Amino acid sequence: MVKNRRFEEESSGFGVRHVQILLLFCALTVGFGMRVNLSVAIVAMAEFPEYNWSEQIKSLVLSSFFWGYVLTQLPAGPLARRFGGKVTILTGLSICSVLTVLTPLCARLGGWKLLCAVRLLEGACQGFLFPSCHTVISAWAPPKERASMGNFTYAGNQFGTIVMLATSGLLAAFGGWPCIFYASGGAGCIWAVIYYVWGASSPAESKGISAEERELIEMGQFGERTVTIEEQEVEKPHQQITPWLSFIRSPAVLALVVVQSAYAYGFYTLLTQIPSYMKNVLDKDIKSNALLSSLPYAAMLLLSLFFAWLSKVMQRKDSISLSFNRKFFNSIGVFGPMILLIALGYVRRDQDTLAVVLLILTVGISSAAHVGFLINHIDLSPNYAGILMGICNCIANFMSLAAPLVVGVVVTNNKDVHQWRLVFFVAAAIYFIGNSVFLIFGRTNVQPWNDPPAKSSSNSTPQLESQKQ
Repeated sequence: MVKNRRFEEESSGFGVRHVQILLLFCALTVGFGMRVNLSVAIVAMAEFPEYNWSEQIKSLVLSSFFWGYVLTQLPAGPLARRFGGKVTILTGLSICSVLTVLTPLCARLGGWKLLCAVRLLEGACQGFLFPSCHTVISAWAPPKERASMGNFTYAGNQFGTIVMLATSGLLAAFGGWPCIFYASGGAGCIWAVIYYVWGASSPAESKGISAEERELIEMGQFGERTVTIEEQEVEKPHQQITPWLSFIRSPAVLALVVVQSAYAYGFYTLLTQIPSYMKNVLDKDIKSNALLSSLPYAAMLLLSLFFAWLSKVMQRKDSISLSFNRKFFNSIGVFGPMILLIALGYVRRDQDTLAVVLLILTVGISSAAHVGFLINHIDLSPNYAGILMGICNCIANFMSLAAPLVVGVVVTNNKDVHQWRLVFFVAAAIYFIGNSVFLIFGRTNVQPWNDPPAKSSSNSTPQLESQKQ
Protein backbone atom coordinates (compact mmCIF):
# COMPACT_ATOMS: atom_id res chain seq x y z
CA MET A 1 0.00 0.00 0.00
CA VAL A 2 1.29 3.47 -0.87
CA LYS A 3 1.34 5.71 2.16
CA ASN A 4 0.23 9.31 2.05
CA ARG A 5 3.03 11.25 3.73
CA ARG A 6 0.91 14.38 4.09
CA PHE A 7 -1.57 12.54 6.31
CA GLU A 8 1.22 10.86 8.27
CA GLU A 9 2.87 14.14 9.14
CA GLU A 10 -0.14 16.42 9.43
CA SER A 11 -1.26 15.57 12.94
CA SER A 12 -0.97 18.89 14.72
CA GLY A 13 -3.77 21.34 15.41
CA PHE A 14 -6.84 21.14 17.62
CA GLY A 15 -9.76 19.29 16.09
CA VAL A 16 -12.98 17.44 16.85
CA ARG A 17 -10.98 14.33 17.73
CA HIS A 18 -9.39 16.24 20.60
CA VAL A 19 -12.84 17.30 21.83
CA GLN A 20 -13.88 13.64 21.90
CA ILE A 21 -10.79 12.69 23.90
CA LEU A 22 -11.45 15.56 26.32
CA LEU A 23 -15.00 14.27 26.82
CA LEU A 24 -13.63 10.78 27.55
CA PHE A 25 -11.18 12.31 30.04
CA CYS A 26 -14.13 13.98 31.78
CA ALA A 27 -16.06 10.69 31.69
CA LEU A 28 -13.28 8.91 33.57
CA THR A 29 -12.91 11.87 35.93
CA VAL A 30 -16.55 11.71 37.03
CA GLY A 31 -16.49 7.91 36.88
CA PHE A 32 -13.57 7.60 39.27
CA GLY A 33 -15.02 10.34 41.46
CA MET A 34 -18.11 8.18 41.88
CA ARG A 35 -15.95 5.09 42.36
CA VAL A 36 -13.92 6.44 45.30
CA ASN A 37 -16.58 8.66 46.91
CA LEU A 38 -17.75 5.99 49.34
CA SER A 39 -14.23 5.24 50.58
CA VAL A 40 -13.97 8.84 51.81
CA ALA A 41 -17.64 9.30 52.76
CA ILE A 42 -17.74 6.19 54.94
CA VAL A 43 -15.41 7.90 57.41
CA ALA A 44 -17.88 10.77 57.87
CA MET A 45 -20.82 8.35 57.94
CA ALA A 46 -19.25 6.48 60.88
CA GLU A 47 -19.91 9.51 63.10
CA PHE A 48 -23.62 8.57 63.06
CA PRO A 49 -24.68 5.53 65.14
CA GLU A 50 -26.80 4.00 62.37
CA TYR A 51 -23.77 3.91 60.04
CA ASN A 52 -21.12 2.92 62.57
CA TRP A 53 -20.68 -0.50 60.98
CA SER A 54 -18.09 -3.14 61.81
CA GLU A 55 -14.91 -3.38 59.77
CA GLN A 56 -16.23 -6.54 58.13
CA ILE A 57 -19.38 -4.79 56.92
CA LYS A 58 -17.36 -1.79 55.74
CA SER A 59 -15.11 -4.08 53.69
CA LEU A 60 -18.16 -5.79 52.19
CA VAL A 61 -19.75 -2.45 51.26
CA LEU A 62 -16.53 -1.10 49.73
CA SER A 63 -15.81 -4.27 47.74
CA SER A 64 -19.36 -4.62 46.34
CA PHE A 65 -18.60 -2.03 43.65
CA PHE A 66 -15.73 -4.11 42.26
CA TRP A 67 -17.72 -7.34 42.09
CA GLY A 68 -20.26 -5.54 39.93
CA TYR A 69 -17.43 -3.96 37.95
CA VAL A 70 -15.98 -7.35 36.99
CA LEU A 71 -19.36 -8.74 35.85
CA THR A 72 -19.78 -6.43 32.84
CA GLN A 73 -16.20 -6.35 31.53
CA LEU A 74 -16.64 -9.17 29.00
CA PRO A 75 -20.00 -8.11 27.49
CA ALA A 76 -18.99 -4.43 27.43
CA GLY A 77 -16.63 -4.74 24.45
CA PRO A 78 -19.04 -6.55 22.08
CA LEU A 79 -21.88 -4.20 23.06
CA ALA A 80 -19.72 -1.12 22.45
CA ARG A 81 -18.75 -2.52 19.06
CA ARG A 82 -22.35 -3.33 18.17
CA PHE A 83 -24.06 -0.12 19.32
CA GLY A 84 -21.15 2.32 19.44
CA GLY A 85 -18.92 3.37 22.31
CA LYS A 86 -20.91 6.54 22.88
CA VAL A 87 -24.10 4.59 23.61
CA THR A 88 -22.50 2.22 26.14
CA ILE A 89 -20.47 4.93 27.93
CA LEU A 90 -23.46 7.28 28.08
CA THR A 91 -25.85 4.59 29.29
CA GLY A 92 -23.48 3.22 31.92
CA LEU A 93 -22.41 6.56 33.41
CA SER A 94 -25.90 8.07 33.28
CA ILE A 95 -27.39 5.21 35.32
CA CYS A 96 -24.39 5.26 37.67
CA SER A 97 -24.80 9.01 38.21
CA VAL A 98 -28.49 8.68 39.12
CA LEU A 99 -27.71 5.81 41.50
CA THR A 100 -24.97 7.90 43.12
CA VAL A 101 -27.38 10.76 43.76
CA LEU A 102 -29.81 8.26 45.32
CA THR A 103 -27.13 6.60 47.48
CA PRO A 104 -27.83 8.62 50.69
CA LEU A 105 -31.55 7.82 50.43
CA CYS A 106 -30.83 4.11 49.87
CA ALA A 107 -28.43 3.99 52.83
CA ARG A 108 -31.06 5.66 55.02
CA LEU A 109 -33.89 3.35 53.93
CA GLY A 110 -32.12 0.01 53.57
CA GLY A 111 -28.92 0.28 55.58
CA TRP A 112 -25.73 -1.42 54.47
CA LYS A 113 -27.53 -4.22 52.57
CA LEU A 114 -29.29 -1.86 50.16
CA LEU A 115 -26.12 0.22 49.93
CA CYS A 116 -24.23 -2.91 48.85
CA ALA A 117 -26.82 -3.58 46.15
CA VAL A 118 -26.61 0.00 44.86
CA ARG A 119 -22.81 -0.07 44.78
CA LEU A 120 -22.85 -3.40 42.95
CA LEU A 121 -25.12 -1.88 40.29
CA GLU A 122 -22.86 1.19 40.04
CA GLY A 123 -19.88 -1.09 39.52
CA ALA A 124 -21.74 -3.00 36.80
CA CYS A 125 -22.49 0.30 35.04
CA GLN A 126 -18.87 1.43 35.25
CA GLY A 127 -17.69 -1.91 33.93
CA PHE A 128 -18.54 -0.52 30.49
CA LEU A 129 -16.11 2.40 30.84
CA PHE A 130 -12.70 1.03 29.87
CA PRO A 131 -13.81 -1.28 27.00
CA SER A 132 -16.04 1.47 25.59
CA CYS A 133 -13.33 4.14 25.92
CA HIS A 134 -10.92 1.87 24.07
CA THR A 135 -13.51 1.39 21.32
CA VAL A 136 -13.96 5.15 20.93
CA ILE A 137 -10.22 5.90 21.08
CA SER A 138 -9.51 3.30 18.39
CA ALA A 139 -12.08 5.03 16.15
CA TRP A 140 -10.87 8.60 16.73
CA ALA A 141 -7.10 8.44 17.23
CA PRO A 142 -4.72 8.44 14.26
CA PRO A 143 -1.95 5.87 14.86
CA LYS A 144 0.70 8.52 15.59
CA GLU A 145 -1.53 10.20 18.20
CA ARG A 146 -2.76 6.99 19.79
CA ALA A 147 -0.42 6.95 22.79
CA SER A 148 -0.90 10.62 23.72
CA MET A 149 -4.68 10.51 23.25
CA GLY A 150 -5.07 7.24 25.13
CA ASN A 151 -2.83 8.44 27.95
CA PHE A 152 -4.71 11.73 28.30
CA THR A 153 -8.03 9.87 28.38
CA TYR A 154 -6.95 7.57 31.21
CA ALA A 155 -5.35 10.44 33.13
CA GLY A 156 -8.96 11.12 34.11
CA ASN A 157 -8.62 8.18 36.54
CA GLN A 158 -6.09 10.03 38.65
CA PHE A 159 -7.67 13.46 38.20
CA GLY A 160 -11.07 12.22 39.39
CA THR A 161 -9.48 10.54 42.41
CA ILE A 162 -7.51 13.69 43.31
CA VAL A 163 -10.57 15.94 43.03
CA MET A 164 -12.65 13.58 45.17
CA LEU A 165 -10.00 13.26 47.88
CA ALA A 166 -9.38 17.01 47.90
CA THR A 167 -13.02 18.11 48.04
CA SER A 168 -14.71 15.39 50.11
CA GLY A 169 -13.78 16.98 53.43
CA LEU A 170 -15.12 20.37 52.35
CA LEU A 171 -18.32 18.84 50.99
CA ALA A 172 -18.92 16.89 54.20
CA ALA A 173 -18.29 20.00 56.31
CA PHE A 174 -20.57 22.11 54.12
CA GLY A 175 -23.64 19.88 53.87
CA GLY A 176 -22.86 16.58 55.58
CA TRP A 177 -21.71 13.30 54.06
CA PRO A 178 -24.66 13.10 51.57
CA CYS A 179 -23.18 16.11 49.72
CA ILE A 180 -20.26 13.93 48.65
CA PHE A 181 -22.67 11.75 46.68
CA TYR A 182 -24.83 14.62 45.44
CA ALA A 183 -21.80 16.47 44.06
CA SER A 184 -20.17 13.48 42.34
CA GLY A 185 -23.48 12.14 40.99
CA GLY A 186 -24.57 15.62 39.88
CA ALA A 187 -21.28 16.10 38.01
CA GLY A 188 -21.94 12.81 36.24
CA CYS A 189 -25.42 13.94 35.19
CA ILE A 190 -24.05 17.21 33.79
CA TRP A 191 -21.37 15.31 31.87
CA ALA A 192 -24.04 12.97 30.44
CA VAL A 193 -25.98 15.91 28.96
CA ILE A 194 -22.82 17.40 27.43
CA TYR A 195 -21.70 14.06 25.97
CA TYR A 196 -25.15 13.38 24.56
CA VAL A 197 -24.92 16.63 22.60
CA TRP A 198 -21.23 16.67 21.60
CA GLY A 199 -20.06 13.05 21.79
CA ALA A 200 -19.73 10.68 18.85
CA SER A 201 -18.67 7.05 18.56
CA SER A 202 -16.62 7.64 15.43
CA PRO A 203 -15.72 10.34 12.87
CA ALA A 204 -18.41 8.95 10.56
CA GLU A 205 -21.08 9.74 13.17
CA SER A 206 -19.80 13.22 13.99
CA LYS A 207 -21.70 16.17 12.52
CA GLY A 208 -19.07 18.78 13.30
CA ILE A 209 -15.92 17.17 11.92
CA SER A 210 -14.34 18.66 8.81
CA ALA A 211 -13.70 16.57 5.72
CA GLU A 212 -9.97 17.16 6.11
CA GLU A 213 -9.82 15.92 9.71
CA ARG A 214 -11.96 12.89 8.94
CA GLU A 215 -9.67 12.01 6.05
CA LEU A 216 -6.62 12.49 8.27
CA ILE A 217 -7.98 9.98 10.80
CA GLU A 218 -9.29 7.44 8.31
CA MET A 219 -6.23 7.49 6.04
CA GLY A 220 -3.93 7.00 9.02
CA GLN A 221 -5.98 4.11 10.34
CA PHE A 222 -6.43 2.49 6.94
CA GLY A 223 -2.65 2.22 6.61
CA GLU A 224 -2.78 -0.42 9.37
CA ARG A 225 -5.65 -2.44 7.96
CA THR A 226 -5.27 -5.91 6.49
CA VAL A 227 -8.16 -5.69 4.00
CA THR A 228 -8.61 -3.94 0.68
CA ILE A 229 -10.76 -0.87 0.14
CA GLU A 230 -13.46 -3.01 -1.48
CA GLU A 231 -13.62 -5.35 1.50
CA GLN A 232 -13.61 -2.41 3.90
CA GLU A 233 -16.68 -0.96 2.19
CA VAL A 234 -18.56 -4.27 2.33
CA GLU A 235 -17.86 -5.15 5.94
CA LYS A 236 -19.81 -3.64 8.79
CA PRO A 237 -18.92 -4.10 12.48
CA HIS A 238 -22.07 -6.06 13.31
CA GLN A 239 -21.53 -8.34 10.29
CA GLN A 240 -18.06 -9.45 11.32
CA ILE A 241 -17.52 -12.67 13.24
CA THR A 242 -15.66 -11.93 16.48
CA PRO A 243 -12.51 -14.13 16.34
CA TRP A 244 -12.64 -15.39 19.94
CA LEU A 245 -10.43 -18.41 19.21
CA SER A 246 -7.85 -16.18 17.57
CA PHE A 247 -7.71 -14.08 20.74
CA ILE A 248 -7.00 -17.17 22.85
CA ARG A 249 -4.39 -18.50 20.42
CA SER A 250 -2.56 -15.21 19.98
CA PRO A 251 0.72 -15.01 21.98
CA ALA A 252 0.52 -11.20 21.78
CA VAL A 253 -2.94 -11.14 23.39
CA LEU A 254 -1.96 -13.65 26.07
CA ALA A 255 1.13 -11.56 26.86
CA LEU A 256 -1.12 -8.54 27.21
CA VAL A 257 -3.38 -10.43 29.63
CA VAL A 258 -0.35 -11.44 31.72
CA VAL A 259 1.23 -7.98 31.91
CA GLN A 260 -2.07 -6.21 32.64
CA SER A 261 -2.85 -8.72 35.40
CA ALA A 262 0.64 -8.35 36.89
CA TYR A 263 0.37 -4.57 36.80
CA ALA A 264 -3.05 -4.68 38.50
CA TYR A 265 -1.76 -6.95 41.27
CA GLY A 266 1.25 -4.76 41.99
CA PHE A 267 -0.62 -1.48 41.68
CA TYR A 268 -3.40 -2.50 44.07
CA THR A 269 -0.83 -3.90 46.48
CA LEU A 270 0.64 -0.40 46.48
CA LEU A 271 -2.61 1.48 46.92
CA THR A 272 -4.37 -0.80 49.40
CA GLN A 273 -1.55 -2.31 51.48
CA ILE A 274 1.31 0.22 51.59
CA PRO A 275 -0.73 2.65 53.77
CA SER A 276 -1.32 -0.20 56.25
CA TYR A 277 2.38 -1.11 56.20
CA MET A 278 3.42 2.50 56.79
CA LYS A 279 0.98 2.89 59.66
CA ASN A 280 1.79 -0.38 61.48
CA VAL A 281 5.53 -0.71 60.77
CA LEU A 282 6.71 2.88 60.20
CA ASP A 283 4.11 4.57 62.42
CA LYS A 284 3.14 6.96 59.59
CA ASP A 285 -0.61 7.33 59.00
CA ILE A 286 -0.93 8.81 55.50
CA LYS A 287 -4.66 8.07 55.25
CA SER A 288 -5.42 10.63 57.95
CA ASN A 289 -3.83 13.36 55.80
CA ALA A 290 -5.80 14.27 52.68
CA LEU A 291 -2.75 15.92 51.10
CA LEU A 292 -0.53 12.87 51.58
CA SER A 293 -3.31 10.61 50.31
CA SER A 294 -3.65 12.56 47.08
CA LEU A 295 0.08 13.13 46.39
CA PRO A 296 0.69 9.68 44.79
CA TYR A 297 -2.21 10.26 42.39
CA ALA A 298 -0.98 13.79 41.61
CA ALA A 299 2.48 12.41 40.82
CA MET A 300 0.89 9.75 38.63
CA LEU A 301 -1.15 12.37 36.74
CA LEU A 302 1.82 14.67 36.10
CA LEU A 303 4.25 11.91 35.16
CA SER A 304 1.71 10.28 32.85
CA LEU A 305 1.55 13.51 30.83
CA PHE A 306 5.35 13.68 30.74
CA PHE A 307 5.70 10.07 29.58
CA ALA A 308 3.05 10.62 26.89
CA TRP A 309 4.98 13.64 25.58
CA LEU A 310 8.27 11.74 25.63
CA SER A 311 6.68 8.77 23.87
CA LYS A 312 5.38 11.03 21.11
CA VAL A 313 8.83 12.62 20.69
CA MET A 314 10.44 9.17 20.40
CA GLN A 315 7.77 8.02 17.96
CA ARG A 316 8.81 10.78 15.54
CA LYS A 317 12.27 9.20 15.32
CA ASP A 318 12.41 6.79 12.40
CA SER A 319 15.18 4.84 14.14
CA ILE A 320 12.91 3.95 17.09
CA SER A 321 10.27 1.32 16.41
CA LEU A 322 6.80 1.38 17.91
CA SER A 323 7.54 -1.97 19.55
CA PHE A 324 10.61 -0.55 21.33
CA ASN A 325 8.59 2.52 22.34
CA ARG A 326 5.80 0.51 23.97
CA LYS A 327 8.13 -1.96 25.70
CA PHE A 328 10.55 0.74 26.88
CA PHE A 329 7.87 2.72 28.69
CA ASN A 330 6.17 -0.42 29.94
CA SER A 331 9.46 -1.52 31.49
CA ILE A 332 9.80 1.83 33.24
CA GLY A 333 6.22 1.55 34.51
CA VAL A 334 6.63 -2.03 35.79
CA PHE A 335 10.33 -2.60 36.63
CA GLY A 336 10.58 0.84 38.28
CA PRO A 337 7.83 0.16 40.86
CA MET A 338 9.19 -3.38 41.28
CA ILE A 339 12.55 -2.03 42.50
CA LEU A 340 11.07 0.78 44.59
CA LEU A 341 8.56 -1.58 46.21
CA ILE A 342 11.40 -3.75 47.51
CA ALA A 343 13.24 -0.63 48.70
CA LEU A 344 10.15 0.39 50.71
CA GLY A 345 10.45 -2.81 52.71
CA TYR A 346 13.89 -1.79 53.97
CA VAL A 347 13.08 1.75 55.10
CA ARG A 348 13.67 2.27 58.83
CA ARG A 349 11.05 3.63 61.22
CA ASP A 350 12.92 6.94 61.57
CA GLN A 351 12.91 7.40 57.77
CA ASP A 352 9.17 8.00 57.40
CA THR A 353 9.73 10.95 55.03
CA LEU A 354 11.83 8.76 52.74
CA ALA A 355 9.04 6.16 52.80
CA VAL A 356 6.47 8.74 51.67
CA VAL A 357 8.79 9.92 48.86
CA LEU A 358 9.35 6.34 47.70
CA LEU A 359 5.59 5.67 47.74
CA ILE A 360 4.89 8.78 45.65
CA LEU A 361 7.64 7.86 43.17
CA THR A 362 6.50 4.25 42.96
CA VAL A 363 2.92 5.17 42.11
CA GLY A 364 3.98 8.03 39.84
CA ILE A 365 6.49 6.04 37.78
CA SER A 366 3.92 3.28 37.23
CA SER A 367 2.08 5.71 34.92
CA ALA A 368 4.71 5.04 32.23
CA ALA A 369 2.82 1.83 31.51
CA HIS A 370 -0.07 3.95 30.26
CA VAL A 371 1.83 4.40 27.00
CA GLY A 372 2.91 0.76 27.17
CA PHE A 373 0.46 -2.09 27.64
CA LEU A 374 -2.58 0.11 28.29
CA ILE A 375 -2.74 1.26 24.67
CA ASN A 376 -1.45 -1.99 23.16
CA HIS A 377 -4.96 -3.42 22.71
CA ILE A 378 -5.55 -0.81 20.00
CA ASP A 379 -2.15 -1.55 18.41
CA LEU A 380 -3.03 -5.22 18.05
CA SER A 381 -6.59 -4.77 16.84
CA PRO A 382 -8.26 -1.39 16.26
CA ASN A 383 -11.46 -3.28 15.39
CA TYR A 384 -11.60 -5.33 18.61
CA ALA A 385 -9.71 -3.07 21.03
CA GLY A 386 -12.74 -2.73 23.33
CA ILE A 387 -13.27 -6.49 23.47
CA LEU A 388 -9.59 -7.12 24.20
CA MET A 389 -9.67 -4.50 26.95
CA GLY A 390 -12.74 -6.17 28.47
CA ILE A 391 -11.02 -9.58 28.49
CA CYS A 392 -7.75 -8.26 29.95
CA ASN A 393 -9.42 -5.96 32.47
CA CYS A 394 -11.74 -8.70 33.71
CA ILE A 395 -8.84 -11.04 34.50
CA ALA A 396 -6.72 -8.17 35.85
CA ASN A 397 -9.44 -7.18 38.29
CA PHE A 398 -9.54 -10.68 39.73
CA MET A 399 -5.79 -10.34 40.28
CA SER A 400 -6.28 -7.00 42.02
CA LEU A 401 -8.90 -8.58 44.30
CA ALA A 402 -6.39 -11.32 45.13
CA ALA A 403 -3.78 -8.83 46.40
CA PRO A 404 -5.37 -8.16 49.83
CA LEU A 405 -6.15 -11.89 50.21
CA VAL A 406 -2.46 -12.75 49.76
CA VAL A 407 -1.53 -10.11 52.33
CA GLY A 408 -4.05 -11.59 54.76
CA VAL A 409 -2.41 -15.03 54.43
CA VAL A 410 1.21 -13.84 54.63
CA VAL A 411 0.91 -11.10 57.25
CA THR A 412 -0.24 -12.63 60.53
CA ASN A 413 1.44 -9.91 62.58
CA ASN A 414 0.97 -6.54 60.92
CA LYS A 415 3.96 -5.09 62.77
CA ASP A 416 6.39 -7.75 61.56
CA VAL A 417 8.55 -6.10 58.88
CA HIS A 418 9.86 -9.47 57.62
CA GLN A 419 6.34 -10.64 56.74
CA TRP A 420 5.69 -7.39 54.90
CA ARG A 421 8.94 -7.80 52.95
CA LEU A 422 7.70 -11.19 51.76
CA VAL A 423 4.53 -9.47 50.49
CA PHE A 424 6.67 -6.96 48.58
CA PHE A 425 8.89 -9.71 47.11
CA VAL A 426 5.81 -11.59 45.89
CA ALA A 427 4.49 -8.43 44.21
CA ALA A 428 7.95 -7.73 42.73
CA ALA A 429 8.15 -11.27 41.32
CA ILE A 430 4.72 -10.90 39.70
CA TYR A 431 5.80 -7.55 38.26
CA PHE A 432 8.96 -9.15 36.85
CA ILE A 433 7.19 -12.13 35.29
CA GLY A 434 4.46 -9.96 33.77
CA ASN A 435 6.75 -7.50 32.02
CA SER A 436 9.21 -10.22 30.95
CA VAL A 437 6.41 -12.05 29.16
CA PHE A 438 5.38 -8.79 27.49
CA LEU A 439 8.96 -8.07 26.37
CA ILE A 440 9.28 -11.52 24.79
CA PHE A 441 5.82 -12.08 23.29
CA GLY A 442 4.31 -8.59 23.07
CA ARG A 443 3.66 -7.17 19.60
CA THR A 444 2.57 -3.80 18.22
CA ASN A 445 1.58 -4.66 14.65
CA VAL A 446 -2.07 -5.11 13.71
CA GLN A 447 -2.89 -8.81 13.91
CA PRO A 448 -4.24 -10.71 10.86
CA TRP A 449 -7.51 -11.53 12.66
CA ASN A 450 -8.28 -7.81 13.06
CA ASP A 451 -10.24 -7.98 9.78
CA PRO A 452 -12.09 -11.33 9.67
CA PRO A 453 -14.44 -12.16 6.80
CA ALA A 454 -17.98 -10.77 7.07
CA LYS A 455 -20.86 -13.08 7.90
CA SER A 456 -22.77 -14.39 4.92
CA SER A 457 -26.20 -12.84 4.62
CA SER A 458 -29.22 -14.08 2.75
CA ASN A 459 -29.26 -11.11 0.40
CA SER A 460 -25.55 -11.25 -0.46
CA THR A 461 -24.88 -11.19 -4.19
CA PRO A 462 -22.77 -13.91 -5.83
CA GLN A 463 -20.13 -11.28 -6.56
CA LEU A 464 -19.75 -10.34 -2.90
CA GLU A 465 -19.63 -13.98 -1.89
CA SER A 466 -16.78 -14.56 -4.29
CA GLN A 467 -14.95 -11.60 -2.86
CA LYS A 468 -15.12 -13.10 0.62
CA GLN A 469 -13.53 -16.39 -0.47
